[in-house]
Amino acid sequence: MRMRFGLLGLIASCTASADEVTYRNDIRPLWQQKCMACHGENAPSLAEFDENKEKYKQMSLGPRMDSYANLVAFVGWPDTGALMRRLDDGTNTKDHKPGNMYENLGTDEAERQKNLALFKAWVGEGGWFLGKLKEMDKATLMKMKVAE
Repeated sequence: MRMRFGLLGLIASCTASADEVTYRNDIRPLWQQKCMACHGENAPSLAEFDENKEKYKQMSLGPRMDSYANLVAFVGWPDTGALMRRLDDGTNTKDHKPGNMYENLGTDEAERQKNLALFKAWVGEGGWFLGKLKEMDKATLMKMKVAE
């Protein structure tokens, strides 16, 4: 009996995982299409970017986010919430102003909303956090998924 419940749990978790948004299957292809031109392997590290933001902005380069690890740094740490602040559509902000990279999510509002929903699903319901590290609580952190 115990074995049957264990197997059922494994099957249920595999089924749930099939619907899960992952970096490899969902985010990376979208990121490559929409973001890599400015945030790819030729872009500076976050530390390099922070040292000379104006230089890199003139070169149309943002901080490097060319891998799972580099991208997750802008979700959780060290640049907590940066990805969400940049991609957000503004519906959850006081001024309702979208993030500076929201427009790059698509050629029209429908495509931007679709791609934003994908990013939100990847980060996790309740984990879409627009603040900075000092403002984050453990409950919000625990809601972030960012599956590889």
